[in-house]
Amino acid sequence: MTSIDARADHIAHFPFPFPRDQYRYSTNVEPAGNSTETAAGSWGENRIAIDAHYHRELSERAQILAEDSSRHQCLPHMVPAAWDAMLTLMRTLADEYPDTMTLEKRCDEWLWKNDILGIEHSFVFGDLDTLPAPPLAYICGQIQEDVVLLDQREGALWGDAGLVTFAADWSFGFDVGMSFLEIHGPVPRVHSEKIITRAHNFLMRLGPGQSYRRTNWTLNVDGKLDTSTETYPVWGKDRRTLADGPLAEVGDRLFLRTEVQHLIRLPHSGAVMFLIRTYLLSFRDVASVPEWGARLYKVLEDLPVDMAEYKGINRIREPGMKWLLTHGGVET
Repeated sequence: MTSIDARADHIAHFPFPFPRDQYRYSTNVEPAGNSTETAAGSWGENRIAIDAHYHRELSERAQILAEDSSRHQCLPHMVPAAWDAMLTLMRTLADEYPDTMTLEKRCDEWLWKNDILGIEHSFVFGDLDTLPAPPLAYICGQIQEDVVLLDQREGALWGDAGLVTFAADWSFGFDVGMSFLEIHGPVPRVHSEKIITRAHNFLMRLGPGQSYRRTNWTLNVDGKLDTSTETYPVWGKDRRTLADGPLAEVGDRLFLRTEVQHLIRLPHSGAVMFLIRTYLLSFRDVASVPEWGARLYKVLEDLPVDMAEYKGINRIREPGMKWLLTHGGVET
């Protein structure tokens, strides 16, 4: 696939997150596994998305983990949930990509094959000595999604395990062990409007094997996947350099960042698994789809100040809007 074809394919399968001209926080959940049509194509047919960035993003994940092991954490009581998550993800991959992924049960062993990466490995479920890495680390080395596991106890959900290398201005290492409500404490409006309470209650009611999805979004400078709080010294200055830099560069430097979050109740442990897949599309590519450029402008123009501040986009949304008007073909 040429770079031009890869770019066109990326646009065609980008999960554009705005169904209307105004954005407010909502639970916005829907059943997973259904294709969603957009002005450029479609997305969402698979729960785990493998695309042209597969090898590059897995390589970046491995490098991040080598430099900062705190991105992968599993509290001792969550080890069974981690195994449950690994097997569930393997089954999903084998179901959605049967030409390249295979999972077979052979007596007491499982045989896992990932032909894309040249992996063929036998393991015994629950026996760490039969894996080259802990179960979450092993399977997250083969998917582009971040994973967070929520334990359900004491009438609440707790973020007690996960592997997160591509966080958007938050820290999994800081949040691990917190309740779902505590993790979302800083988000404006979601408590006063009871959005986070409804989301919490919805997750608590998920049945075994049920899966739903939702989208979230922000803006991102220079297309960096890892914008965790741990690496703020690396990327924090990007917002200033974009805002102070030439307007003509904004279309290639400013990105719409969409997260597709899958919510799955694991069948054996009862934990809730969050899959968080990050997609990045430059403003230039957004504007190549006229309906998207016009809608993004309207969303940014209407977004309340407190929500823009929480997303960290107050300084960069104005240059983005100005670029869409000046260079992106958007008309007010």
